[in-house]
Amino acid sequence: MVHITYITSDGRVQAIEARIGISLMENAVGNSVEGIDAVCGGNAYCGTCRVYIDPDWQDKVGSKTELEDPMLEIAGDEDPAARLSCQIVVTSELDGLVVRLPVTQT
Repeated sequence: MVHITYITSDGRVQAIEARIGISLMENAVGNSVEGIDAVCGGNAYCGTCRVYIDPDWQDKVGSKTELEDPMLEIAGDEDPAARLSCQIVVTSELDGLVVRLPVTQT
């Protein structure tokens, strides 16, 4: 297990012990993290599991998948740090990762 911290737009912090091998989104939903709606269940077609990845972590998290940019565009999220948490698989390298959540998941 790895330690992941989710921070809501209003500053509420929820730290979880995440399972390796499943997505940030699945870990968030499984731990009742507020602010991750995950309407499509992780299929990358709703954009309601958006998170913001600090630039210092982007290499460890990996590049965006081809599914992410269209969904982020539909959501109107132009922040370069925006990612779909359903497309980020938790690895041991992500121990200590802090992700921020948007004001709303649209």
